[in-house]
Amino acid sequence: MPSTDDLKHRIEAAIPGATADVTDLTGGGDHFRATVTAPEFAGLSRIEQHRRVYAVFGPEIGGPIHALSLVTKAD
Repeated sequence: MPSTDDLKHRIEAAIPGATADVTDLTGGGDHFRATVTAPEFAGLSRIEQHRRVYAVFGPEIGGPIHALSLVTKAD
């Protein structure tokens, strides 16, 4: 199971200049909430921002990462 630190580091490594705050919602290691702020989100729709974060995890979404709730913001 991924950890909150793992998700945070992966988001920040994949999206230049991003900062991420990740919380495990259930304590089970499969339902997370992430707030991600990144300069590259400027000018993107919220859907495009979310797709950018989900792309970091690919097929893990719906698998080991059963749920990932996102709040995204342009920096």
